[in-house]
Amino acid sequence: MTAQIQYADVEVGTELPAASFPVTRATLVRYAGASGDFNPIHWNEKFAKEVGLPDVIAHGMFTMAEAIRVVTDWTGDPGAVVEYGVRFTKPVVVPNDDQGALIEVTAKVAAKLDDKRVRVDLTAMSVGQKVLGMSRAVVQLG
Repeated sequence: MTAQIQYADVEVGTELPAASFPVTRATLVRYAGASGDFNPIHWNEKFAKEVGLPDVIAHGMFTMAEAIRVVTDWTGDPGAVVEYGVRFTKPVVVPNDDQGALIEVTAKVAAKLDDKRVRVDLTAMSVGQKVLGMSRAVVQLG
């Protein structure tokens, strides 16, 4: 596959469609099983609070993966992402209720690079707090 977005069709400042990703305790259990990360801070409320967290928190790598979906959905090709990095700034706290938490992601083209590549800067928020810092992807466009 190749990116469905053409390099000539984007400019610095082009905004990608925003998306929101719900996270429940069940989501975290499924992710733990898939990733093999069974750290109790991701599923055991008592343990999470004992170690100083406000509640169970989402896995950092899960949060990172949800955020990049904005880019992969935009390009139509997950393989178009050639670089991706973040700093984990705040945890996504996932309450034990029917709603859980919400990760809200926006992104925009921050730079046009050589070889039909662009740098996309992402902003991931949960409960009004930025949960990923320096979230950037380099994307190969058509």
